Amino acid sequence: MKRYILAVMLLLGFNTFTKAQQKMPTAQEMTVKSVDELEKRLKLTPTQKSVIYNYVFDMSKQQLDLIKRQQAGTSKEDDVTKFYKLQNDTNDNIRTILKGDQLPEFEKVLEDRLNGGTKKKKKKGKGKEEEEVVTGISGLKLQAQP
Repeated sequence: MKRYILAVMLLLGFNTFTKAQQKMPTAQEMTVKSVDELEKRLKLTPTQKSVIYNYVFDMSKQQLDLIKRQQAGTSKEDDVTKFYKLQNDTNDNIRTILKGDQLPEFEKVLEDRLNGGTKKKKKKGKGKEEEEVVTGISGLKLQAQP
C-alpha cells in the first residue's frame, strides 16, 4: 500500500513539474516583447508602434492557436505553412509602415531573429574587455567551444 501511494505521489509531482515547465506565453506577452524590441531598435513613432502592435498581436493570437492545435494533436498538414505565412504577411505589413532608415534596421532585426539572436564574444583589449556581437554560424561555433 505504501508503494502504491508513493508511486501516485511521484506521478502527481512529475505531472505538476512538467506542466510548470511548459507554461506558454500569452499573445499579449509575446507582442509586448516583440514591439518593445522594435521600438528600441527602430525608434518608432507612437502611431507606428500602435499599428505594429495590432499587426503583431493578431499574428501572435493566430500562431498560438496553431501551436495549441499541434500540441493537442489536432493540427492539419497546412498549419505549418499558415504559421510562416502569417509571419511573412505581418513582416510585409510592418515594412509598409516603416520609413527611411527604419527599413534596413528592420531587416537586421529579422536577420538576427533568424540567426537565433545575438551571441556575445568577449574580446580582451588594453586592460579592459570589450564585447563583440557575433551572429550566424560564428555564434553557433562560439557556443560549442569549452
